[in-house]
Amino acid sequence: MKTLVIEDSTSSLKLLCGYIQKIGITPIPAETGAKGIDLFLAEHPDLILLDVMLPDLDGYEVARQIRLLEPPGDWTPIIFLSSMNKDKDIEMGIAAGGDDYLLKPISEIVLAAKIRAMQRIIQMRQSLLVLTRKLDTANQELKRLTSLDGLTGIANRRHFDEILSREWRRAMRQGEELSVLMCDIDFFKHYNDTFGHQSGDECLRQIALALVGSMERGGDLLARYGGEEFVAVLPGTTLDGASHIAAQMRQAICKLNITHPDTPFGKVTASFGVASAVAMPETDPLKIVGAADKALYKAKDAGRNRVFRTTSLDPQED
Repeated sequence: MKTLVIEDSTSSLKLLCGYIQKIGITPIPAETGAKGIDLFLAEHPDLILLDVMLPDLDGYEVARQIRLLEPPGDWTPIIFLSSMNKDKDIEMGIAAGGDDYLLKPISEIVLAAKIRAMQRIIQMRQSLLVLTRKLDTANQELKRLTSLDGLTGIANRRHFDEILSREWRRAMRQGEELSVLMCDIDFFKHYNDTFGHQSGDECLRQIALALVGSMERGGDLLARYGGEEFVAVLPGTTLDGASHIAAQMRQAICKLNITHPDTPFGKVTASFGVASAVAMPETDPLKIVGAADKALYKAKDAGRNRVFRTTSLDPQED
């Protein structure tokens, strides 16, 4: 532990430093307020003993400057030293940023007791800061986990809704187009019935990886919408661009070659619906999700394993 001692009297400074050394603390002596401030910045002491009467700046001003120089969240205890014992003097010291007040002449026993008390406060504060950091980390991890789908590890529907709303507002500010694509695994219930739910879960995990691998930009978000449905929000993406991504996704799923005998294709496939719109204040962003969903069901009605797209409620095959 290091203690900065700011005292203009050479004899008092030497005496105080001697007291401090006896209890195993390293003193940092300073005879002026300006020197004390410089040493505070250079040495980062754990405690400050500060005389009120100094030849340049008074102790109150030194304390105020030190408090301004402390990084956010940091705190260095300041104990004022003074022969002035009026209530107003003590109140001025506390108002300037002091934490305690010792009357001169300084008692070695009282000084040691005050320092031990400050050490306990410092230790408790450090323990509290460690606990606070751990709680912040745990809260961040909890927030991350609550935004993920437990099976596939990608975003869940709740997180998708948050991102869609945020990106819609951003698109309105920038006058950009925004696209949404929806994906539904073809005949997935039959797959589960044939191979069991464990195989179905593994199938969904593989498909999620394939879909993520087909996305081209870090700002795009893929989420599991529910069951065997996936959804993606593609900020700043035109209908053609989103349709291209959907086509890549469809091909990536086909390339997995997951056997599925209960389909016309002999393997797991997926159908896609794509919708695009210019974000407008009067339009609910969920409407673009609804349009993509309708395009998806047009794709399924047309035979599955294909992409349909729309900018309206009249989807056309891509």
